Amino acid sequence: MTDKTIETPKTREEILAMSLEAREQEIMHYQINIDNYTLALEEMGYLPSAERAELAGFAEQIRGLLTSEILEQKKAKIMMAVIKKQVG
Repeated sequence: MTDKTIETPKTREEILAMSLEAREQEIMHYQINIDNYTLALEEMGYLPSAERAELAGFAEQIRGLLTSEILEQKKAKIMMAVIKKQVG
């Protein structure tokens, strides 16, 4: 058997560095979703009016998701700024 011990950070600086990296990834994930939802709404705009009407509920769901992702990304950016201040 191999030892699969996960090395844990030992200092405040190491923990903050890991936290910063995690926030950067989180913000990127939000941006990917924001881009996807924006493009999906754009694609639906190209559809004939009858198809747009059929997908109106879906479009509304996507708008809600888009709004939520934008808000969550703003929160994550604030927390990232806080971490950066602590890192120096």
